[in-house]
Amino acid sequence: MEDEVDRLVAAWRRERPDLDVEPLEVLSRVSRLARHLDRARRIAFAEHNLEPWEFDVLTSLRRAGTPYQLSPGQLLTQTLVTSGTMTNRIDRLAKKGLVERLPDPSDRRGVLVRLTVEGRDRADQALAGLLDQEHAILAELSQAQRAELAALLRQLTAPFDNLPG
Repeated sequence: MEDEVDRLVAAWRRERPDLDVEPLEVLSRVSRLARHLDRARRIAFAEHNLEPWEFDVLTSLRRAGTPYQLSPGQLLTQTLVTSGTMTNRIDRLAKKGLVERLPDPSDRRGVLVRLTVEGRDRADQALAGLLDQEHAILAELSQAQRAELAALLRQLTAPFDNLPG
């Protein structure tokens, strides 16, 4: 079965036979898949009235376990945004009643961000919708193929995920 990347690679091999375009066979597919995943995410989140960034913050809190709270600094680490961006996101989620700010008992100047019951329910529902979309995307692969692909992708992403700073 031929795909768009096969056509792209063939064209480059014809036009630039002096270049090794083999990386395109993998990374162009990863890039195209990322766009399809982004579309699937947006669909799943829109069904639950959430933006992707809202899902990211809510699920960071949800994964923290009971009582579903983190400091803004912990949320920064998990969502890879700036402090100002996180403050704005927390404000917007608090206005929607999906999170609340609480004083940090271990730091008089600090705050904790806690998921509300509504925030937890929306995160759980959106996650279920997302997983439905993602299962459909992976349906052509056997369980063994999924495990192999996950291991190979981990091998590629781990060095980036483990960079200092």
